[in-house]
Amino acid sequence: MPQETAVYTHGHHESVLRSHTWRTAANSAAYLLDSGAIKPDAKILDIGCGPGTITADLAALVPQGQVVGADHAEGIVAQARATAAERGLTNTEFTTADVHALQWEDDTFDIVHAHQVLQHVGDPLQALREMRRVTKPGGIVAARDSDYSVFAWYPQLPGMDDWLDLYRRVARANGGEPDAGRFLKSWAMQAGFAREDVTCSAGTWCYATAEEIDWWSGLWADRTVASAYADRAKDGHATAEQLTAVSETWREWGTHDDAWFTVVHGEILARKQ
Repeated sequence: MPQETAVYTHGHHESVLRSHTWRTAANSAAYLLDSGAIKPDAKILDIGCGPGTITADLAALVPQGQVVGADHAEGIVAQARATAAERGLTNTEFTTADVHALQWEDDTFDIVHAHQVLQHVGDPLQALREMRRVTKPGGIVAARDSDYSVFAWYPQLPGMDDWLDLYRRVARANGGEPDAGRFLKSWAMQAGFAREDVTCSAGTWCYATAEEIDWWSGLWADRTVASAYADRAKDGHATAEQLTAVSETWREWGTHDDAWFTVVHGEILARKQ
């Protein structure tokens, strides 16, 4: 049976969860919310649910339905359960799962959703095949992934290019694809979806206010030296001194009043016939 072969680049350090807990259905799954696919009685599987903030938002939209949140890491699944409990949700369930070999029967869910998942898995085609398999006929697979190569920022500090180059090398060495956003349409078609059943779009996160810039620069500065990503970067990709230099560049960038950063994402809604 296929199983996960990639290593999750970011890990679950506080600097990573600082970003993940910021995510909502509104700022991270608007393409799905606007599709009209979510019905009050829908059954949804949220793959790679992380701390559960998006999962909880989806659950609030299906009061007569159910949302199952799944993640590879048991510790973060426990946090997702706590998130749902804090919101008083009674239509959620959380479990561990490997997206390459999902434990559910064929044709179980109306929607299978994955946010920033396919860029981190060892076999995105197998993952999409499994997501398609557990989706009901007429249901949809919704996936959104960033594309690091087209991130844009200002000012153009030289050390920021060093950060991007390092991150992409580490992510690929871990078995992932940091530019996954551009591949989603192709991957979906290779996984069995007909071209006419795949709707594509692109979305962004834009950080430009003083508060947003301070938050975004700070979490990357911390992540670069203190997270699992830092440990993996030191495994043949960068020295501790080089990581410190990148971290300091992030902090310097965050001091500029005119700083601006845009994260670009690819998005697909793939309908199962």
